[in-house]
Amino acid sequence: MDISVYRPGELSGTERAAWSTVQSQAHLLGTPQLANPFLAPEFALAVGRCRRGVRIAVIREDGEPAAFLPFQRSPLGVGRAVGLGVSDAQGLVHRPGFQWDSRELLHACGLSVLEFDHLVEGQKPFETAPLRSHPSPVIDVDQGYEVYLERLRGQAPKFTRTTLAKERKLGRDVGPVRYVHDERDPAALRRLIDWKSAQYRRTGRSDRFAHPWILQLVEQLFHTRTPAFAGLLSVLYAGDRPIAAHFGLRSERVLGCWFPAYDTAYAKFSPGLVLHLRMAEGAAADGLAYLDLGRGEKEYKNSLKTRELTVSEGWVSRRHPVALAHRAHRVPVRALRNTVLARPELFEPADRLLKRMGRIRSGR
Repeated sequence: MDISVYRPGELSGTERAAWSTVQSQAHLLGTPQLANPFLAPEFALAVGRCRRGVRIAVIREDGEPAAFLPFQRSPLGVGRAVGLGVSDAQGLVHRPGFQWDSRELLHACGLSVLEFDHLVEGQKPFETAPLRSHPSPVIDVDQGYEVYLERLRGQAPKFTRTTLAKERKLGRDVGPVRYVHDERDPAALRRLIDWKSAQYRRTGRSDRFAHPWILQLVEQLFHTRTPAFAGLLSVLYAGDRPIAAHFGLRSERVLGCWFPAYDTAYAKFSPGLVLHLRMAEGAAADGLAYLDLGRGEKEYKNSLKTRELTVSEGWVSRRHPVALAHRAHRVPVRALRNTVLARPELFEPADRLLKRMGRIRSGR
C-alpha cells in the first residue's frame, strides 16, 4: 500500500476534498456508515487543534487518495481512534470495495496497537482480534417527519401520546413553544454546557466539560460550517425561556447526536424528549437520512429509535512488546466494565451509587 502520514495542518486541500467526496457518496455506494460526521475531516482537524499526537494516514491507489485514517499516537506508539471517548464513529474512511492490510497500515503509522470504542461496521481488516459489539440506535427521517411520527405512534403509542401532550402543556403553563434548529447564539451554547456539567455531577459521572480540550473542541466545532459539515446547536424555548438544548454534528446525511441537556426546573414536561422530536422534524426538513443517537442503553433512545446500527470496541495490533503490554493492561479493565454494563443486577446498583455520590458532591 502507498501510505503517507501527515500532521493535521499538512493535509492538502485536494486530500481534504477527496475525503469529503468519499463521505458524500457513501450513502449512494453502499457504505452509509462512512457518512457519519465524526468521520469527517473537519472533526479530525478540530481534534488536532486541541490534542497532541493527531495524525492522518492517507492511502493512495494509482496516485489518488483512496482511504483516510485519523488517529492519535502516543510517544510509545500506542494509537487511539481520533477523539476516543467523545467520538461516536471511528474507522477507515474509504472508497467502496477498498481493501487494506491492518498490520501493514499500523506499521506505516508507527503504531503497535490501535484502539477503538465506536468502530463502525464494514471494517473487516480491523477485526483481527475479537471485538465487542454494541447497538447504536438511530431515528430514520429519510421519508419525512410525518412518516416517522406515524411509525412512532405504532411502535410506542403511549410514549408518543404522552410526549406530545406534555409539549402542549408546556406551551400552556410556561409560554408558547418555539424550536430553533440551528441556534447561532454562543450564550445558548454556554447555557447548554452548564446544564450538561450539572447533569454529569448530579448523576455521579465525570464532567467532560471539566477537561479544557473537550470544551475547546465543542466551541471550535460550534463555529465550523462547511457545505458538508457543521456543528449544530438546537434549542427548545417556552416563551423566551430556553428549556432544553442539544449540540451535535451534521454531515450531508447524518445528524450525530452528542450533548443533550435541559433545565431541570421543567423536568415534568419531559423537555428532552420534546426536543428530540423537534430535532427529528428539523433533520427531515434539512434532507438528512437519520439521527444517530449514539451507543448506550437509554430508555429514551429505545422509545425514539426506528432501528439500530452496530459499533464495536477493541483494538487491532501487530507483533510488538508494546502491544502485549497494552493487552495485559486493558483486557481485565474492559472486561469488568462490560460485565457491569451488560448485567442489570450489577449495573443498576452501580448507577444508583454514582447518582448518590453526585448528590453528595453537589450538596443536595
